[in-house]
Amino acid sequence: MAALFRASRNLLQRCTRHGDVALASSRSMASKTPVGFIGLGNMGSPMAKNLLKHGYPVIATDVFPESCKELQDLGAQILDCPAEVADKADRIITMLPSSPNVIEVYNGPNGILKKVKKGTLLIDSSTIDPSVSKEMAVAAEKMGAVFMDAPVSGGVGAANLAKLTFMVGGVEEEFTAAKELLGSMGANVVYCGPVGTGQAAKICNNMLLAIGMIGTAETMNLGIRLGLDPKLLAKILNMSSGRCWSSDTYNPVPGVMEGVPSANNYQGGFGTTLMAKDLGLAQDSATNTKTPVLLGSLAHQIYRMMCARGYAGKDFSSVFQFLREEEGQ
Repeated sequence: MAALFRASRNLLQRCTRHGDVALASSRSMASKTPVGFIGLGNMGSPMAKNLLKHGYPVIATDVFPESCKELQDLGAQILDCPAEVADKADRIITMLPSSPNVIEVYNGPNGILKKVKKGTLLIDSSTIDPSVSKEMAVAAEKMGAVFMDAPVSGGVGAANLAKLTFMVGGVEEEFTAAKELLGSMGANVVYCGPVGTGQAAKICNNMLLAIGMIGTAETMNLGIRLGLDPKLLAKILNMSSGRCWSSDTYNPVPGVMEGVPSANNYQGGFGTTLMAKDLGLAQDSATNTKTPVLLGSLAHQIYRMMCARGYAGKDFSSVFQFLREEEGQ
């Protein structure tokens, strides 16, 4: 009887081990299924590269074919339009400049929803109006797909290093599946609530970022005019209560830090046009919720003015240069 028990136990252990292997193999196979990626700009390209680095086959497209070449050279499959991507992938990430772009990519004549498969997970990492995210979620649900908004924070540097922060809105039961993918591109993946709450968190963050950058630029400019060395002033700020991300990680003054847009004539990074757009979203949300955002409104005006004065293509930290030029007028 004891021998029979031992034999049964050994058989059970072997089956359990084989089951574990099969389960692990199943997970591995699932993770190796293709991931669609639409939008290969300053942020989308490094994000897609990190998916490739983590072993995900990537199927991608972009409205500008030249944006696809580098990713194609790294092994990604490049297709002509979002609908073709949706036909070949059941997990798709989009990273687009604005609400109209998202509407076109999802609902347009060659959009994702023209060929999306039932059960497909759609993750939008664009920064757009929360109401548009909700509209896309409803449209996706009608096609049997799941839409989640997952805008990012951290900029191009964090995108390159896979250290982005993702703010995710959507059905909570789908968060684990989304987190698996997003974790390959970021250091923090935070569930915020229903669809649209990821966008709400991002809009609030970027409003504070703009206000902080303008404050840092004004402070540094004042200190320089008072005779302080900019590197010394930055060092003091960063060991004092005025310290912020714009002063210690992304300083807007040329020569203070290496590896930031201010060290490269404000090229790359997060464009002034995009910051003005995000501040417009914050302004609209504040109006809709009757929320006073006095400094947010002023920041919006400043960045819109910068766009009209030739700064549209420069990084948003070029507000320092803008203020310096304003002195001479």
